[in-house]
Amino acid sequence: MSDVADRVDRLAAGFLARIEATPADRWDRASPCAGWTARDVVAHVVNGHRGIVAAVRGVPPRPSHGVRVSGMGEAPPVEPHADLAAAYAEARAGLRAVLTDPELAATPLPFSPIGPVPVERAADVVGALELLVHTWDLARAVGGDERLDLEAVVRTHEALRPHYAALQATDAFREEIEPPAGADPQTAFLCFTGRRP
Repeated sequence: MSDVADRVDRLAAGFLARIEATPADRWDRASPCAGWTARDVVAHVVNGHRGIVAAVRGVPPRPSHGVRVSGMGEAPPVEPHADLAAAYAEARAGLRAVLTDPELAATPLPFSPIGPVPVERAADVVGALELLVHTWDLARAVGGDERLDLEAVVRTHEALRPHYAALQATDAFREEIEPPAGADPQTAFLCFTGRRP
């Protein structure tokens, strides 16, 4: 795989591990995303991956494993019988297939908040942001492992700093919180996204 595909897939593996580790009785717990449960967080990430793949391949996204389809920034409805791990594994595989195909990876993604960049670049920056933040959101909601990939946190935070205004314009994140003195990189990154670790 390319370096980007490998980096994104490592973060995807971490997100899937949190899904698989979530006890069945914790999916309805509130997450740090206002109005969303732990289940909603996963459905949102599934939907986002599918939306990118659909845009690149020129086909409409399809519901799968009980996770319906919605707008890119939303959390789609989830059926009672949904298999969230299977839905995410499928979405992850679809994104990986795009990122490992040089022609598809170079396809411009016009709706990225960092501008009309190739899907590979969007996945490496905005995709990493989504996976890191929502891995933490899910873990925080269900009492799971909140530790994030340190290298990815630092790289993503630095890549996002110049795009702060554009990220805020999406209404996807609350305003940055001043991190505590001596904050570690993960805490500083989460504060950048408006979260209180």
